[in-house]
Amino acid sequence: MKITRGIERHDIAEAARLYWLAFGDKLGRVMGPEHRATAYIQRALGVDHAVCAHDQCGKLIGIVGFKTYEGALVGGRLRDLAAVYGVVGALWRAALMALFVSDVDNERFLIDGLAVAPSARGQGVGTALLHAIFAEARRQGYAEVRLEVAGSNHRARALYERIGFVPVTQVDMGLLRHIFDFDSTTIMICRVV
Repeated sequence: MKITRGIERHDIAEAARLYWLAFGDKLGRVMGPEHRATAYIQRALGVDHAVCAHDQCGKLIGIVGFKTYEGALVGGRLRDLAAVYGVVGALWRAALMALFVSDVDNERFLIDGLAVAPSARGQGVGTALLHAIFAEARRQGYAEVRLEVAGSNHRARALYERIGFVPVTQVDMGLLRHIFDFDSTTIMICRVV
């Protein structure tokens, strides 16, 4: 497995597909259908806000994003939404997504999505990507990394806890649970120095 910083141009479509595979169940009501969602994600990908994993043949098998004041893994603008969904579709989607987006944390490096290809799960890809994110956080001067995981995503939470993340806060989704299809998120922190 090869770990690299950034998304190469030839991997953009696959990165969007992996992101949708990981988050489509949660975002489907807002961002679907899949062909439009992946078209939007391709437009909105922050190629310099990611770390990628490739297999020995060079195929993209995992991606982890991070969010800073300069951008995010998927940080599109209203014009990107409008190009894919039209003006009206863009406006209501932007309003709903604004309720869901995490703010940048001044004290902690923020993970902005982790996705591993189904064929590569259970092979250490997620662990390798998290260790690469820890190195990136240290490089940028952070002592801790923060992420949010859906309360229903027990597999991801188990990985995060194995790596050293500890839960600090649970956030109830309230009425948004009917839109994003999960009841709560857990904010988790891991020291990296």
